[in-house]
Amino acid sequence: MTREEFDQFCKGLKSTTNVIQWGNASVWKIGGKIFAICSHWGPGEQQKISFKCSDLSYQILCELPGIAPAPYLARSKWVQITTEDAMSDDDIQAYMVTAYDIIAKKLTRKIRAELGI
Repeated sequence: MTREEFDQFCKGLKSTTNVIQWGNASVWKIGGKIFAICSHWGPGEQQKISFKCSDLSYQILCELPGIAPAPYLARSKWVQITTEDAMSDDDIQAYMVTAYDIIAKKLTRKIRAELGI
């Protein structure tokens, strides 16, 4: 999944916002809370997609080749896809929808109502 495809997919989820921060990372949020990141660190480095996941998914995904605990976010059960062939685009999209749902459910009732979710 390219960064453009990542951004287009996240943009299609209801009431999301995007900011560019942390060295040109594309950071996607719902209600001000991050659910997915596409980053590119250092010259020659490939892009890496990170997202929030459930406790069980975190345990399973971290055992797969090309997927690792996300730097700085692992304690909150985030994973990072480190190689292009670690996961299909369809699977990435499914996990990003789950990440969106996990974060959205943590928002207050008032914020969810304001966002229409």
